Amino acid sequence: MSNSIKTLCPYCGVGCGLEVLPSAKQATNCDSQENIVWKVQGDRTHPSSQGMVCVKGATVAESLEKDRLKYPMMRESLNQPFRRVSWDEALNAIVNRIQTVRLNAGSDAICMYGSGQFQTEDYYIAQKLMKGCLGTNNFDANSRLCMSSAVAGYIQSFGSDGPPACYEDLDLTDCAFLIGTNTAECHPIIFNRLRKHHKKNKNVKLIVVDPRRTPTAEVADLHLAIKPGTDIDLLNGIAYLLMHWGYLDRVFIDKYTENFTAYAEVIRSYPPELVSKNCGIHIDELETAARCWGESNRVLSMWSMGVNQSCEGTAKVRTIINLHLMSGQIGKPGSGPFSLTGQPNAMGGREAGGLSHILPGYRFVENPQHRAELEAFWKLPAGRISPIPGRTAWDIITGLEMGEVQFLWIAATNPAVSYPDLERTLAALLRSPFTVYQDAYYPTETAEYAHVLLPAAQWSEKTGTMTNSERMVTLCPAFRKAPEEAKPDWEIFAEVGRRLGFCEQFAFANAAEVFAEFVQLTKGRPCDMSGLSHDILKEGPVQWPCPEGEKINRSTAKRLYTDLQFNTANGKARFAAYHSKGLAEPTDANYPFVLTTGRLYGHWHTLTRTGRIEKTSGMHPHPFVEINPLDAEKLNIREGDWVEVRSRRGKSRFPAKVTTAIAAGTLFVPMHWGALWADAAEANALTHAEACPDSLQPELKACAVQLTRL
Repeated sequence: MSNSIKTLCPYCGVGCGLEVLPSAKQATNCDSQENIVWKVQGDRTHPSSQGMVCVKGATVAESLEKDRLKYPMMRESLNQPFRRVSWDEALNAIVNRIQTVRLNAGSDAICMYGSGQFQTEDYYIAQKLMKGCLGTNNFDANSRLCMSSAVAGYIQSFGSDGPPACYEDLDLTDCAFLIGTNTAECHPIIFNRLRKHHKKNKNVKLIVVDPRRTPTAEVADLHLAIKPGTDIDLLNGIAYLLMHWGYLDRVFIDKYTENFTAYAEVIRSYPPELVSKNCGIHIDELETAARCWGESNRVLSMWSMGVNQSCEGTAKVRTIINLHLMSGQIGKPGSGPFSLTGQPNAMGGREAGGLSHILPGYRFVENPQHRAELEAFWKLPAGRISPIPGRTAWDIITGLEMGEVQFLWIAATNPAVSYPDLERTLAALLRSPFTVYQDAYYPTETAEYAHVLLPAAQWSEKTGTMTNSERMVTLCPAFRKAPEEAKPDWEIFAEVGRRLGFCEQFAFANAAEVFAEFVQLTKGRPCDMSGLSHDILKEGPVQWPCPEGEKINRSTAKRLYTDLQFNTANGKARFAAYHSKGLAEPTDANYPFVLTTGRLYGHWHTLTRTGRIEKTSGMHPHPFVEINPLDAEKLNIREGDWVEVRSRRGKSRFPAKVTTAIAAGTLFVPMHWGALWADAAEANALTHAEACPDSLQPELKACAVQLTRL
């Protein structure tokens, strides 16, 4: 056994390098790998995180043996208990059901819902099975609820997905503009690196846009505490001033962009007086933000779920990008629009085609040439890949409601907690005729809605690659055995493919062979990784693009669009003209508060892993609702009082946290707790804060609610 293993943290998309080694005392006395206690520390050689790691990564090994799903299990109906079955019985049941559904209802009745917890190899085999062999684009992932707005924004503005900036820009920027991201808690390693640069250089400005005074906002030079839903008002207001004051890069606009005239016409409608009123900020604050942007040589914008999870998510992303285009702030060190990926391999999933409208290698299902390239490569009949985008995450739910979805396969995610409009979601899951749930842990909330449970190997137990926010590809080797009968996700998908008769398409001996096939599909594409292999990545992570034949360069950070040539038909970036629509569900007399949600430093998504770790669960043992003292006084609410928050779709109960960190009229609750972790004696309800008023926009982050003291 080697002294240490280099791998990647399985939490957020920062992609912190981890060094994992066996405890010396335990390792010298044990006879088997299963008895080793693993120690985790930051990998000082990893270029992205430079040895830093947050509490979640540092404690991840403590969850590896807790409450694991170890064997396949089945039941005929949801009111029956599970029984242990063999892999043969479980897989045969899945294959028989897929064949029956295809025969009677067609491939469009089959859906898979995946996760940014997948490795790229898992994602790729799932696309080959679903979109290629089965001929349905009904694969979507929880990235739909976090990163799809960023994906669409990049594609529409630049012609393809892919964050243009890199982490080195955190050390070089003159002005960091953070909007819709509590980076200090949600991406702490990135924030620590930026904060170090900020403190070291007095001329560097940090602007934070957030309705809450978060730990991120507390150290900002300027905190713009805008009203929820006014992001586009603010961004257009900054653009108005940049144009009015002459802070435009006319040469860049004329030579490298299009549609500026339409954009300029829109931003003329956002003078400072109107923006100040709409956003609830002072005019001098708006002017300070605009002047910082205009006078800085290198502006780096960063955003996350507060922008993406919105009915205007794509519009907000493109409006951020507009500011970079009008000031020429892209393609050079220290600048550019930089989305902070929410999950460890959401980037790898996008590269592998892991959303319902895309295909591997940044291709699109609606593009006939792209479909033909995949069909030929996969040795499938022409026309096998559907030209119609598949069901999105929410479309799967409506499909269940209408009886159109007959087979649902969920893997590596927990939608019974993480989905919006939760009561409606759970009712739809109850209607599913056949649900396969593939996960590493049991119990989870989603397991209650499954007919078949498949035990999956997780981080540390399978080898594969992940891509982080700055397009850095890292090999994550297995360093322990999966418990009992658990298998890597890609192996499960491939075995189902073989049993369906696609033996040639799934003749892989290991994950390295899967990756070798996948990277061939990136050759000549914007996300070119054709020069990579597992063997090359064993020597260390590599940032794409990395074409075949190009010398591997691990010492120099890569940015996109340094030549100012974009991936559009004419090579020009596109301005987008959007007016602000405000909240999709405005407040009214019956629902006078705006509810926002977010993540806490010590927790991750639905507690499936962090809830089983003593240190992280102890940091944040209970949910809460933040309320401004003015609102608390009106409702006679004191610190610690139990209150009920009601939307038009459901209700939750929380202890009150009275704080000026939240503006009057706005509430905040963390999003982690589901039924499994709720204290029924105290909460008497799901403490998950559903936050979606519009079923057509399931990613909405804010909704109108009532608040009542109990």
